[in-house]
Amino acid sequence: MAGGFQPASLVVLPRSLAPAFEKFCQINSGPLPLLGQREPEKLRLPTADAGPDGRKDCPQFRKYESGICTGCLTSLEEYSEQLKDMVTFVLDCSFSLDAALEKAGLPRGNLQGLSHTGAYKTAIPCASVAGFCCPLVVTMRPVPKDKLERLLQATWSLGGAQGRPIHVGDPGLLGIKALSKADYGAAVECPPGAVPVFWPSPLTSLEAVSSCGAPLAFTSMPACTVMTDLKDTKTPTSSPTPEPTPEVHHISQDPLHYSIASASAIGKIRELELTVAVDPGNRGIKHLFRQDELVKAALALSHAHSVLITTGFPTHFNHEPPEETDGPPGAIALAALLQALGKQASMVVDQRALSLHTKLVEDAIEQGVLKTQIPILTYQGGSVDAAQAFLCKDGDPESPRFDHLVAIERSGRAADGNYYNSRKMNVKHLVDPIDDLFLAAQRIPGISSTGVGDGGNELGMGKVKEAVKKHIRNGDVIACDVGADFAVIAGVSNWGGYALACALYILNSCEVHGQYLRKTGGPSRAHVEQSWTQALPSVAKEEKMLGILAQHKVRSGITGVIGMEVDGLPFHRVHADMIQKLVDITTVHA
Repeated sequence: MAGGFQPASLVVLPRSLAPAFEKFCQINSGPLPLLGQREPEKLRLPTADAGPDGRKDCPQFRKYESGICTGCLTSLEEYSEQLKDMVTFVLDCSFSLDAALEKAGLPRGNLQGLSHTGAYKTAIPCASVAGFCCPLVVTMRPVPKDKLERLLQATWSLGGAQGRPIHVGDPGLLGIKALSKADYGAAVECPPGAVPVFWPSPLTSLEAVSSCGAPLAFTSMPACTVMTDLKDTKTPTSSPTPEPTPEVHHISQDPLHYSIASASAIGKIRELELTVAVDPGNRGIKHLFRQDELVKAALALSHAHSVLITTGFPTHFNHEPPEETDGPPGAIALAALLQALGKQASMVVDQRALSLHTKLVEDAIEQGVLKTQIPILTYQGGSVDAAQAFLCKDGDPESPRFDHLVAIERSGRAADGNYYNSRKMNVKHLVDPIDDLFLAAQRIPGISSTGVGDGGNELGMGKVKEAVKKHIRNGDVIACDVGADFAVIAGVSNWGGYALACALYILNSCEVHGQYLRKTGGPSRAHVEQSWTQALPSVAKEEKMLGILAQHKVRSGITGVIGMEVDGLPFHRVHADMIQKLVDITTVHA
């Protein structure tokens, strides 16, 4: 290596498959970092008897026939005639976790199994090209929790796409059933106090060769790197734009899951979080605020595929409908962004309010606030089994229909089983037991939850109920007893819904987070897609949404006014300004 040679692994394929494999490597650059390609006879390889490494009688290559490995070879000399119509691809193997450890200031003893560790096939498919269609192969290192962020930052800066972890947490989320059973090499266990971290492996190339079914192909052996004269050009000596700094955040305990985004993206979301946490009603919500709840909620939502949203606080129990204008706009704004990101968004509401919310969604689509229909569901169960049956396919907790629940200004059950507005009026007769879904989700691995509230009596605020009891007026009675994984506090709950939508936009515009979502495979989504921008909340869209609510005689929460008002605050002087602030934070330098 000091002499300029580059450690690499090799894939030798028929010339007819070369264009497709080159494109396959380019799209899946994390596990398949392509240094270049050569004619087999022009590739400079060490001779079998050159050097003291004892390779003369060791297998150097795998032979594949019709996609099946049929043997191991010490040399390709006997196939010289066939090699004339083949192309050799050279894949970079230079990334060293040892070097990353040294840069992070971590002694070798902090990690176990640093040498030739095992590799695991995942259930994550690489982006397919022509006949190349295979699962991602990964390696794993156990990392002490307190050293996690330092190591990730070091590996991110040193290894290009190879050095960027594709998953931090439970191997089951990758489809790996047991770390004790490696598909290649020796298995690696994760000791107590450590977190399993997974990196893409060039051994993915072996799966790719098997998938294409070429009549004849060769690869270098899994534990055998070859020194080539190709230079590593992935990292320029002086980069005009420095590598972004990654941050890692714990977003789930069961299953264990961490997410990664750039420090700049996380900084923007924290700014959103502080912006919406103002207290225009002087309710004392500053005492409920916890930093990074919006960050973690947005990260969890970004990994979700199917999201169930609930809203509806029947505070005007003497009117029809009894709903207030806070809640539905935030819920629909979040659903619009989820749809733009290609996620499934559904809503669950009270049975008596089904017709109202159906009309709200229909009108929102007609006026361009929402692009497509949201399935609207109801839940009137009342037992653990009923809640589990609603959330899971055939009631099976291993097959959840939704992986994230969001409550935005949804009436929440108090400790005595009743539902109270801020004035201690019990509205239980107007509320279905949707709280049970959040309680059931706490027992179903893979379903996380977020509650958005502005007074402590909303679903999900059970996470901060002690602060509600102590600092919020009537808190000892009205405090919601049902918690969520993440409690987003906002001066008006709609603002929390807008902030969640904006945070999702920021994350999916972040290349660091995008690579982590893609597992370093598939085309980059670093550019901001037009559909995402159009789906962001805007003053014009939210004004239309409030007009729709007024048409259906939905009233402001505090004053009962029908019109351009939420929680007694005028739209044009307060809410419009807040929406514009959030959009400005979100889109600057996007």
